[in-house]
Amino acid sequence: MEFLYEYGLFFAKTLTFVIAIAVIVSIIMGAAVKPKAKKGEITIDDLSEQLDDLKQSFIENTLSKKELKAHQKQQKNEAKKQQNDEPKSRLYVIDFNGSVDAHEVESLREEITAILTIADKEKDRVLVRLESGGGVVHGYGLAASQLQRLRNAGIHLTVAIDKVAASGGYMMACVANEIVAAPFAIVGSIGVIAQIPNFNKILKKNDVDFEQITAGEYKRTLTIFGENTDKGREKFKEEIEQTHGLFKTFVSEQRPSLDIDTVATGEHWFATQAYDKGLVDKIDTSDDILLSQAKERQIYKVKYRIKKNLSDKLAVGLSSGVSKAGVSLMSRLKGLNP
Repeated sequence: MEFLYEYGLFFAKTLTFVIAIAVIVSIIMGAAVKPKAKKGEITIDDLSEQLDDLKQSFIENTLSKKELKAHQKQQKNEAKKQQNDEPKSRLYVIDFNGSVDAHEVESLREEITAILTIADKEKDRVLVRLESGGGVVHGYGLAASQLQRLRNAGIHLTVAIDKVAASGGYMMACVANEIVAAPFAIVGSIGVIAQIPNFNKILKKNDVDFEQITAGEYKRTLTIFGENTDKGREKFKEEIEQTHGLFKTFVSEQRPSLDIDTVATGEHWFATQAYDKGLVDKIDTSDDILLSQAKERQIYKVKYRIKKNLSDKLAVGLSSGVSKAGVSLMSRLKGLNP
């Protein structure tokens, strides 16, 4: 009996192993023959419907039965009138939360392309809820160019800044027909910065040689490990100044009424101060814009979602967990939590 038990256990293990191998092979073969899925997709959320649901829920929980009945009757009458009215114009909403490398521009370009295929330049508008402290020049330059596509198509563009649009963020914002900012939003920082560490002294101290071979006098101006020269520093500073000049010219072209030399010092301001300097056109929040536009327009939020595989999802989840743990730890160390 013991022999049969051991044999049965061995057989079960072997069978499990074979089945596992077969499953893995079938998955690999399936992936090989399966056509590649789309990288992402456009999703549309009806914000008007969400606002109506919120309003209806609030009404149902605050009005008396008599008042609610009268309100529902009024709604039916208004609905009948609207059946004969022309279709509402539309407001398309895009959220752009920019990182330092501006990789979000890949989604932005898809969202804008989708809007351009359907928007009526005579009636429809676009609202971009922008939040960014800036980042790499080429990334935010492309992001600004994407917004320029809307302007070139004759579509009215509003940029709403609830928290911050500085440096590259403001480069994007200034493209808009109208810039709206919350009172304490941070705006401006029309300047350029570049900084790198240099470990050359540490290498010398430890008798470590560093060699770098380039072709072209200014292929590399400042380095991390090599010994930097005054000539290299001057050239690097010259390149920074050129970039700043391009930034100033771009902002001046978009908002010609600005005193560019006054605002392009690299400083940032709160929106109430930025309003006085002409950097923003109106003090308001994106929430108030949506509420006011909902009366006359159908509002849709446009989002391009990039499909993530299992490893990407695990990486994002791990990163999010570490970030939250770090914030929680810092809060506790500072005594911000009870």
